[in-house]
Amino acid sequence: MANYTEIISVSEWKDVLERSKEKAVLVFKHSTTCPVSAHAYGEFTSFESPLETYLVKVIENRSVSNEIENDLGIRHESPQAFLVSNGEAFWNASHWKITKKELAKATASI
Repeated sequence: MANYTEIISVSEWKDVLERSKEKAVLVFKHSTTCPVSAHAYGEFTSFESPLETYLVKVIENRSVSNEIENDLGIRHESPQAFLVSNGEAFWNASHWKITKKELAKATASI
């Protein structure tokens, strides 16, 4: 199972966004009540990421989810995954497109 850090506050998200300026990070937005998100969560947690990896529970931490949408300029969906570098998302996927294979492809060039 992949190791990840849960982001539970806007200030923690801002720290992650700042860290992305030094090294890319992987962020996963998860709805704990959605079956599609549960499937994507399984893919996310079974993926061995070479990057620092973060989880945001969108229902429990709506303000963080909203801030990610504002900062990255990408409309909220859940589940949703982002690769963030230099404070910007350079890759994102949602719903059934979040798979170990797609995550591996996206992180291969980093």
